[in-house]
Amino acid sequence: MPLLEFYGKECPHCIAMMPEVDALIAAGRKIEKFEVWHDEANAKKMEQYDRGLCGGVPFFYNTDSGQFICGEADALTLKNWAEGKKV
Repeated sequence: MPLLEFYGKECPHCIAMMPEVDALIAAGRKIEKFEVWHDEANAKKMEQYDRGLCGGVPFFYNTDSGQFICGEADALTLKNWAEGKKV
């Protein structure tokens, strides 16, 4: 299940989400991370998935379920997103 996280290196909301994302990875979830503020190719990749859904970071996208999260989220919401459950 491809799980994608788009973030900005200096983004305070992205930094706040790092422990939650790292906990999911430690629990065995594979999350592909893409820094978009300093990487034009990653920013273009985000545009392909965002399509006006969020317009900013952090942006989480589950390619199997189509579920997405805009901005910060609590641990349960992020876990549900990773499992393809409605968020």
